[in-house]
Amino acid sequence: MSVLRKEMFELPEGVIYLDGNSLGPLPKGAVQRAARVIETEWGGELIRAWNSAGWMELPRRVGDRIAGLIGAPAGSVATGDTLSIKVYQALAAALKMRPERRVILSDSGNFPSDLYMADGLMRTIDKGYELRSPAPEDVAEAITEEVAVVMLTHVDYRSGRLHDMAAITARAHEMGAVMVWDLAHSAGAVPVDIAGSGAEFAVGCSYKYLNGGPGAPAFIYVRPDVVEGIQPALSGWLGHEAPFAMELGYRPAMSTERMRVGTPPILQLAVLDVALDAWEGVDMGDLRAASQALSERFIAEVEARCPALELASPRDKHARGSQVSFGFAQGYAAMQALIDRGVIGDFRAPNIMRFGFTPLFIDEADVVAAVGILAEVLDGELWRAAKYQTRSRVT
Repeated sequence: MSVLRKEMFELPEGVIYLDGNSLGPLPKGAVQRAARVIETEWGGELIRAWNSAGWMELPRRVGDRIAGLIGAPAGSVATGDTLSIKVYQALAAALKMRPERRVILSDSGNFPSDLYMADGLMRTIDKGYELRSPAPEDVAEAITEEVAVVMLTHVDYRSGRLHDMAAITARAHEMGAVMVWDLAHSAGAVPVDIAGSGAEFAVGCSYKYLNGGPGAPAFIYVRPDVVEGIQPALSGWLGHEAPFAMELGYRPAMSTERMRVGTPPILQLAVLDVALDAWEGVDMGDLRAASQALSERFIAEVEARCPALELASPRDKHARGSQVSFGFAQGYAAMQALIDRGVIGDFRAPNIMRFGFTPLFIDEADVVAAVGILAEVLDGELWRAAKYQTRSRVT
């Protein structure tokens, strides 16, 4: 069954967008929804809109829609804040569940911000915690009885390498550790069964494959059977059981809602709500098959026409997410030349050209055309132009 839904996105004419793994495109209807929130709800209702326009219920409703995409039950996903904040919350709660242990285990392929948050939390607690980051392929063996928490990104942001969620979680539990998964490059990209895995926590963002827009709110999943024992490190007022009781003491909500912190970003949540319409009726198995077909065709075309590039992603389609990375010494300049010609991917240091495949708006013709333009850039060494040599702040 086709999952192609190009008509649901505002895609600029003449652009092949292979960077939905970093920032999804604008969904149709998002501008109108944002305008309605601003003009009719905020403008017309003012503060009454928290009740009359359903603002207070929006974070929970959007959380339930995301839950359906990651294999989680209704009520187990809270939305709001940023992914880094959600990593901090999950990790802090997980450490409290294993107070006698002092090791956090991640891997060297994890997104740096996750590691920064772990380091900052350890310094704040200041009780002798240690962060270990072995190579991704060595993670399972590194999970020992010393480990309090295993914190991994399911799909490697650079290479697209895919961890075996079920096997890693089972190993963590066998060793008595708590499991935290970062689904930033998984939600909306690959089938996820977070409840079936048994993991205690999962976090993720919504501006990549979920197309919620720049700075769109993050989400956090907590396994329902453990949530009532969790004391949030960031005990914000909207995580309180009764925020408007204005009690001086914190009394956590009796669900994952306790992991909410501050006032929800209503404009961004409203746009994300519209973006999630594109997933209605989409079977994640069909989407995964389409993504793999596109990435396989891309790899074959690149290796046939662009021999200077070296595959940096796993060759086995089952071992990678919905992106493909190639190494090239002049990768940054080559990517800028490619973008200049209407094919948008991105670059990650030191030499990775990264391409995302979102079957909702990318098809086989796009893949073939993109590689044709890439070949022109490389064969003609168009990347040597001076304007492509200076790096922008965002790569």
